[in-house]
Amino acid sequence: MKTSNAQKTACFWKTEQLSRFMNRDDTVGYVFIAPFIIGFLVFTLYPLLYSLYLSFTSYSGLNEAKWIGPLNYIRMFTKDPRFLKSLGITFLYVGLYVPLRLMFALIVAMMFKRGSRATSVYRTIYYLPSVIGGSIAVAVVWRQLWGYGGIINKVLMAVGIMDTEMSFIATKGTALLSLIVLSVWQFGSPMLVFLAGLKDIPADFYEAAEVDGAGPWQKFWKITFPCLTPVIFFNLINQLIQGFMAFTETFVITRGGPNDSTMLYVMYLYEKSFTNFQMGYGSAMAWVLIVIVGILTLFIFKSQNKWVHYENKGGV
Repeated sequence: MKTSNAQKTACFWKTEQLSRFMNRDDTVGYVFIAPFIIGFLVFTLYPLLYSLYLSFTSYSGLNEAKWIGPLNYIRMFTKDPRFLKSLGITFLYVGLYVPLRLMFALIVAMMFKRGSRATSVYRTIYYLPSVIGGSIAVAVVWRQLWGYGGIINKVLMAVGIMDTEMSFIATKGTALLSLIVLSVWQFGSPMLVFLAGLKDIPADFYEAAEVDGAGPWQKFWKITFPCLTPVIFFNLINQLIQGFMAFTETFVITRGGPNDSTMLYVMYLYEKSFTNFQMGYGSAMAWVLIVIVGILTLFIFKSQNKWVHYENKGGV
């Protein structure tokens, strides 16, 4: 009988604790964020930590992982010239694609700044490439446009720039350029962010500048650009990360060729992991990429005090 009373007391205590927890003000919040927390732990944190472990192993994806220590990283930097080449090509790609994409996005956003009845339609048209740009279908179409018999060849021959047809994606000197043009064409997303930033700039600033006799360039460099630096900072971080993760276009259009001239980092990572079945080596490459992007992002964050103007700071 004493055991039964003890069990009843324990059950009552647990029920009372559960009731108190459910009646707390923050319980509903915990319930709503539980799916996100579970998803983050299962689908993000665990794979991330497991890939870190695999980066120190010899693992093909089919056999049992064998611990080899830092040999993957040593091999990467000392015995794999294709790794260093893919890293250099990726830096070149990002170094050209990011500023060009932001520049075109800003120019188009400033064209739409004043607004008109057709602005919303044009804005949608310019944003569409960003929506469909990462798809396989667009990459296939782009491959046809820049290949033999494509419209790019026909236009250049029609205006007299070229005498004979060539495949831009199969030529070492122009293959990477075709990928950069495709990436720059998808400037719709940063354009909308720039447009939102332009609309937040008070009109009083421009009116005062006109009274002082400022011209268009002076208003841009003294008002528009400083007020947009937080937006530029935001777009720069996003586009930098996106540039280092570029894969679909390269995989569909060039497969890293010709002669590895478009072998972007993630493309080479994919080749090592899923073509050569070197998952341990691919995991090490992934972590090197995380470190590189993290260092560049940290550098940009540290430099923002020198060029990003925040209104609440009253200056730089």
